[in-house]
Amino acid sequence: MGRLSVELCGLPLDNPVIPASGTFGFGYEFAEWYDINCLGTFSFKGTTREARFGNPTPRIAECPSGMINAVGLQNPGVDRVIAEELPKLKRVFHKPVMANVSGFSLQEYQETCALLDQEEQVGWLEVNISCPNVHGGGMSFGTDPAAAAEVTRAVKAVTHKPVIMKLSPNVTDIAAIAKACEDAGADAVSLINTLQGMRIDLRTRRPVLQNVTGGVSGPAVFPVALRMVWQVSRAVRIPVVGMGGISSPEDVLEMMMAGASAVEVGAANLTDPLACRKIIGGLPAAMDRYGIENLRELINR
Repeated sequence: MGRLSVELCGLPLDNPVIPASGTFGFGYEFAEWYDINCLGTFSFKGTTREARFGNPTPRIAECPSGMINAVGLQNPGVDRVIAEELPKLKRVFHKPVMANVSGFSLQEYQETCALLDQEEQVGWLEVNISCPNVHGGGMSFGTDPAAAAEVTRAVKAVTHKPVIMKLSPNVTDIAAIAKACEDAGADAVSLINTLQGMRIDLRTRRPVLQNVTGGVSGPAVFPVALRMVWQVSRAVRIPVVGMGGISSPEDVLEMMMAGASAVEVGAANLTDPLACRKIIGGLPAAMDRYGIENLRELINR
């Protein structure tokens, strides 16, 4: 195994860098910029049972040291993802991919996960119970330990592949929710999704986003994400995937020192399409500077 290699739920990764869902499309778009097989894997665009147009525009705005979005899970629906998106992806990406799933009911989570579980190229199911930009689903399942556990059990009952529950930071005790997911059978947890926020246009005196509020991401949220990964990694025994504002090799090392087994990179991909390739390329030198022989020595599980 190389010095960057790690494992996630028993599946090997050449390195721990994973572009986060919603920032990397279905992969082949970025394959026009570089060979995306250099990635550990990536989490493809959040997928629901039926197609969604998403929220009305405007739905993205800049923030100091980051961005705010209320895209609202726009996607073509799971049937088209399987029929059209995955075949295109298979031509350019030759590793297992992480399928990100959202839902508005237990039945929808089950149906979508069951369909994607049958796809050979899907290695992990990342179940999003933390999206702050939709009503009646997403984060409503992720703010209560009992509801989070209920979704976990429902998905685990219809799948065979590792299930990673994606958690919301917009809660009082994220460690309690992570523990509830673990007790319900989750194979791993990923965190954090975006923090709720808003912007106001001083000229119109109205919210910038049509949705009023949105999810804040980017370097500004990194300290919050790091703190939550630290807390969760000490509350559960399953792997933790850390994300939130990661934009450099040093951020990756810091997140893994906090307890992450792998990391996801989100907003950085939107400001620089080559961000993940640069982070991976810079990891060996950063490890040398801090006396780290291989990344596995940072993982305590």
